[in-house]
Amino acid sequence: MYRDEILDLYKNPRNSGKIEAADIEEKGDNPSCGDRLKIYADIENEKLKDLKHETDACAICTAATSILTEEAKSLTTSELEELDGDWIIEKLGIDISPMRMKCALLGLETLKKGLEKV
Repeated sequence: MYRDEILDLYKNPRNSGKIEAADIEEKGDNPSCGDRLKIYADIENEKLKDLKHETDACAICTAATSILTEEAKSLTTSELEELDGDWIIEKLGIDISPMRMKCALLGLETLKKGLEKV
């Protein structure tokens, strides 16, 4: 059903945890699936210094958020603001049904919501 990499990211999420005194601490949820997450980010000189998440979510949401936290660490805030859903779908590397699209995008949308407040 899911690629082995997706299942591994679900069972062993990357960058899981909390950042104390983070510049961004933003909650996201997907009521239709029950996904809930919190994104933490430290920003220094408009670059992402650290990015972590606490995720209680389905495999797709957890995997996508793990990928986001790995891939986005070297980006500037301007580059992060430019990321779109196609970017994360491409990084997931699997077909996402319309019903699961919100699961896949929740981490990215939550991070971008947090960036608007910084």
